[in-house]
Amino acid sequence: MAESLDPLSDRACRMTDAYNTGIEITEQLREGDSLLLSVADSSIQTEYLNDSYPEWHPAPHSFLGMVRLLIYREATGESYQALARYQELAEPLDLEHIPDESVLSRTWRKRFDDGVREFVQIASHFVIKQSHDREFSAPAVRPKADIVDEVDPSTDDETAGCEFSDKQIYRTTRLTRYHGFDEFDSGRAANTTYEDTQFFELQTFMGMVNCGTPQGAARFQYRHGSDSSPHGDTHLRTIKQFAPGELIDGFDRVADRLLSVIESEASFRRPVTAAIDITTIPYYGDVEGMSMVSGTKDRDSRAFKFATLSIIGQNIPLVLAVEPVRESSGWDDNPSNQIHRTVRRLVRRAKRHVPIETVLCDREFDSIQVFQTLSNLDVNYLIPKRISSSERDVLKHMEEDDQEVAVESASIHVESGSHPMRLLYVPSTSGEGTAVFATNLRVGPDEAETFCQRYSRRWQIESEYKSIKGDFLAKTSSKDYRVRLFYFVFAVLLYNIWRLTDFLLKADIDGEMDYAPVLTAGECVELVASSLIPHD
Repeated sequence: MAESLDPLSDRACRMTDAYNTGIEITEQLREGDSLLLSVADSSIQTEYLNDSYPEWHPAPHSFLGMVRLLIYREATGESYQALARYQELAEPLDLEHIPDESVLSRTWRKRFDDGVREFVQIASHFVIKQSHDREFSAPAVRPKADIVDEVDPSTDDETAGCEFSDKQIYRTTRLTRYHGFDEFDSGRAANTTYEDTQFFELQTFMGMVNCGTPQGAARFQYRHGSDSSPHGDTHLRTIKQFAPGELIDGFDRVADRLLSVIESEASFRRPVTAAIDITTIPYYGDVEGMSMVSGTKDRDSRAFKFATLSIIGQNIPLVLAVEPVRESSGWDDNPSNQIHRTVRRLVRRAKRHVPIETVLCDREFDSIQVFQTLSNLDVNYLIPKRISSSERDVLKHMEEDDQEVAVESASIHVESGSHPMRLLYVPSTSGEGTAVFATNLRVGPDEAETFCQRYSRRWQIESEYKSIKGDFLAKTSSKDYRVRLFYFVFAVLLYNIWRLTDFLLKADIDGEMDYAPVLTAGECVELVASSLIPHD
């Protein structure tokens, strides 16, 4: 089973780099280059590869050259002894000569640590699988059976475990990609050089390699050729054709399609618990005239802000709604911040797709307008409270009476309506002090602590943002908000494709699903980028 990684960890970055190398070698092979030249010409990122030999070590062979040589060796299946006889490999791989068997073995065991060995295997095994699955000519590549244990189709799920064949993963990824991209239309003329799908493919690649438009377009053209991939300037011009309102509506339609794929699965339970939060994308430029740039908790920092509503739980965490956040700042004429209106729009959109039982928000949403908005929308809420003088009085009495839990009745009265609510005082999950939550549900002292424990599910949205921004969001320094919004919405879309792909793979397995994915974000985004446009 593919393990879940912190998307910002060194290992996750190293694995992504390995897949990038595998993609590059595969594309050159498909275009007719030999395996040797494909490996020799591939760009290998060494930022997360560690050369275990210190600088003073007398090893005469370059580290990068040896990485290339051992990728070639792993892809061909040649023995060290046979490899040492092929001195003609040295020049293309930028080595003075091919070392003997003992040096090759020592390099693999001692010079390469676990991370480098994993990099070599991921890149070379990707090439092997692709060359056989796509059935293009690559005679030097070893048989796929050498590296893959084929599963007998008659084997039941209990014995097969949770391993998935490449064909299963590709088929499922293509299915979710189809549902994910079909609802977006730039509105350009039908006789344009590039279809919208080709821009989506480029955007996916940019998020995968974590680069900006100029570098991403250049690197992508190198892989696919200038005739099949747009220039960076063309890409940006096309992105600006997506009006912000239409982009949000397109995402809304996609959410409905994605949910339609899984609504027949028994393990998808409704109504759902949802989490609302706001994430920031740092902005470092001039703020004059930038009405969508806001301040942050750090007084000197600026950022674009986006609010999302997500399903949370064990089965399928999906982002159901995205909303740009427009705040009042010293450099614009925006109206005063009214976060409850953002909440209203998010919940209304999400309720078109699923019934919502409870909404979890963080302390930033502690507002009587937010409380009443959620009550008017007929959903329950659980939101931590800021501690004011009235809460301090209750905490003081609890301490005097040696109470760990208390429930206080209260009521909300605002212009848009009124409703009864309760303040729940429960032990903090951090083990220090007492936490205070607001809810519109009737919760008694005996059940308050258990009820508030469901707030811990909200950690999933923090993990979600980390993955969206770390695995799927392409870089940009553009001041144009249309570009910023497109980049973020597209990154969320890729995140949803990842989670839906993972869900569909796990749906074929007996037993309870859990949150941890069987397909890593890096693996999924690589598959999306390489399979968007069918190869000839």
